[in-house]
Amino acid sequence: MLKRIKNLLKDNLNIIAILLTISIAILSLMKVGKQPIQINGLDKIEHAIAYFVLTFAWLLALRKSKINAKLIVLCCFLYGIIIEALQVTTTSYRLGEILDVVANTTGILIAYICYLSFFKKNEAI
Repeated sequence: MLKRIKNLLKDNLNIIAILLTISIAILSLMKVGKQPIQINGLDKIEHAIAYFVLTFAWLLALRKSKINAKLIVLCCFLYGIIIEALQVTTTSYRLGEILDVVANTTGILIAYICYLSFFKKNEAI
């Protein structure tokens, strides 16, 4: 059963990474109603988690390709900046914040560190 799940994920990692990229764009640019519970800094944690998942998915999807992992990290970073710029320029209801870019970058770097530490130890995977 686990082997089937592993094969299914391996075969669809590119699709998963693309869907995650599109989902982050949609969620970042859509109008969101007022949240019933306000917790300071929660949105920064959400940014870090979203970009951790995005970066890790792309690193896994392109692991066997000739694309350097640092280039994937750079692309995820630039994607986050583009999304923040689009929030400012294309919407009247969303704000682009420098702290969002910092949170995105934190998630990206944690994903990169986890990826390197996992695959350096388990190069046979």
